[in-house]
Amino acid sequence: MVRLSVNINKIATLRNSRGGNVPDVLQAAINCEKFGAEGITVHPRPDERHIRYADVYEIPRHIHVEFNVEGYPSRRFLDLVKEVKPAQVTLVPDAHDAITSNAGWDTVKNEHFLREICTELKNEGIRSSIFVDPVLTFVEYAKKAGADRIELYTEPYATGYKANREEAIKPYLSASKLAVQLGMGLNAGHDLNLDNLTYFKDNISGLQEVSIGHALISDAIYLGLQTTIRKYLDCLR
Repeated sequence: MVRLSVNINKIATLRNSRGGNVPDVLQAAINCEKFGAEGITVHPRPDERHIRYADVYEIPRHIHVEFNVEGYPSRRFLDLVKEVKPAQVTLVPDAHDAITSNAGWDTVKNEHFLREICTELKNEGIRSSIFVDPVLTFVEYAKKAGADRIELYTEPYATGYKANREEAIKPYLSASKLAVQLGMGLNAGHDLNLDNLTYFKDNISGLQEVSIGHALISDAIYLGLQTTIRKYLDCLR
């Protein structure tokens, strides 16, 4: 079974656009769990333009599903996750002003840095996942860095899906196969949606978790959150 972790950053973006607490990010996390999501993902950035550090402290006190915190491993970020102790930390190479994640780590160039971070997380009992493009060398060096899992960056797959889904998924087939051979867990995320998710899930062996935010929250505007989560879970079944 592939687990669905709902990224609620976009709900926080809407809240922050007006100030106050509407929509309520905590209640959204609780409702996602209530409606069947098997994880909650947040990605706090230094400027706190969507998920705030206060949200990261508050949410895990009220949910029982896995909590996944994504982010660039600055010292402030690491201090946060070491205090909160989520089930998983996903390391992403975003610049501080990135609109959204747009590439995975070059794990060759950053092997030493990432190894230090993975060791620090392991010592805290936190599962580490490194966000990577579907490049075999990057998968291999994520393992050398000590990551428990990788998260495959799926925007190129989503972009190429309508034109030629067989070609779009090819790099992910080889990358996922290598990850499994190396004994690593396998996650995926970015631009997965109701159109392309089932095909990805059906073809990627060893897939354990998908993290979906923008598309899912956008669909919820039209369909409602409960119906939307059910539809995404149906894609994964």
